Formats: sequence, C-alpha cells, structure tokens
Amino acid sequence: MATTTKVPRRFAPLNPGSSSDAPKLQGIVFDMDGTLCEPQNYMFGEMRAALGITKAIDIIDHMNSLPVEEQAAAHAAVQQIERAAMAKQAPQPGLDALMRYLDARAVPKAICTRNFDVPVDHLLTKFLAYTTFAPVVTREFDPPKPSPAGILHIAKQWELQRQKQDDVEAAAAATASADATGLIMVGDSIDDMTAGRAAGAATVLLVNEANKELAEHAHTDLVISRLDELVDILENGFQGRTFETS
Repeated sequence: MATTTKVPRRFAPLNPGSSSDAPKLQGIVFDMDGTLCEPQNYMFGEMRAALGITKAIDIIDHMNSLPVEEQAAAHAAVQQIERAAMAKQAPQPGLDALMRYLDARAVPKAICTRNFDVPVDHLLTKFLAYTTFAPVVTREFDPPKPSPAGILHIAKQWELQRQKQDDVEAAAAATASADATGLIMVGDSIDDMTAGRAAGAATVLLVNEANKELAEHAHTDLVISRLDELVDILENGFQGRTFETS
C-alpha cells in the first residue's frame, strides 16, 4: 500500500520582527479539564458508575440517548460529580505564562469543552480572571466533541470564513462558511485531536502518562508536555510534525 507524506501545519512567527510566508495564526481554542487545569480523570469512572455504563460507552451520548424523562436526573448526577471535583481544580504548569504571552501578542482565545458551565466558570474566576476567553463552548452546545461543530462555531463567532464555490450553481456567487484552518486546538484527548482535525485546525496534544499513545496519532500535529512550551513555539513559528499515512 502506498504511503503519503503529510505536509506539516505551519503558522508565521508571532514575533513582530519576523517575516514568513506561513499563514497567520488567527486564534487558539483550548479544552478545559486536562488542558487548562490538571487532569481529573477519576471523574469519568465515577460518572459511569453513577450512570451504570461501561467505559466503552460515551457519557454524553448515553445521557442524551435516554428517554426525555430520565435525562434530567442523569445530567444532575454527572454535574454533582463535576461540582465535587471542581474544588480540587489545579492550574496546569505554565498556564499563566502562556496566557499572558497570548494576551501580549493579542491572540484570540476560546474554550471548547465537554464540561458543563459551572466548573468552567470556577476555573476562569479562580485562575484566569485577568484574561478573556470568548466564546466559551460547553456541554450545552450540541453536538459536542469529537464533532468539529464547536470549533467551527468559534471560527464563525470570530468571523473567520472561507469562500466556497457552490457545486450546483457554478456561476453563482461563492458562499461563506466558517474557516478554522487558521486556528490551533490545544487539548489532551482523542476527542480534542479529532475535533480539531475535522474542523481544519492544527492540533496540539498536552501529553501526560494517560494519553501518551496519542502523541503518534494521525490527528496530532504537535506534542507538548507543558503549556508554556507553546510560547517559544509560537514566537518562532509553529510547525507541526511530518509523518506518513497509508
């Protein structure tokens, strides 16, 4: 079977004294749990126990598939686990340095998470009150990651659009659609990498012991072990890894 070398994703350096023919970075989308704050993976086992499901079943998909009269109780049970974990939130190493750098370089920031809004608001208020993320896409947005819809919604809110020729009426004017190709999705899960790739964004994996197998995944463009590693990467020009696909 023939192999194809994937062209690495690139963005121009944010250093204002640099010149580059690479595309300009338009913004960064962050996951929350395991990305902006340290992982709280124990929650997922507690959630599945509360819902009576196995690891093979997606928690959000399961809750949304329940009869309407059962959904509220299921969501409340999961939210209670998240509220309890919220008190133990700890910022990721390098969080403050990266956020202050992005603000200094005027890089737009957004959040796309499968958490509900209360833990997100808690994190932002406690650790990131000095900066702004907008929009913030939480579990209430449907469909959630790994769908690219949340990231494309962010691109639309930032008025990032591409012009696409209508296939049916070739002579008609081009129609605008959300364009996430100028964005980076930073996360720690396969849902983050898949959503970012499907949206057209570059992807950055914040690697840890639980997700290290994703470092070589086809949907992962770059791997970091601390958030502040992105400072030098962005300052000098983002370049994703080169790898071959079958």
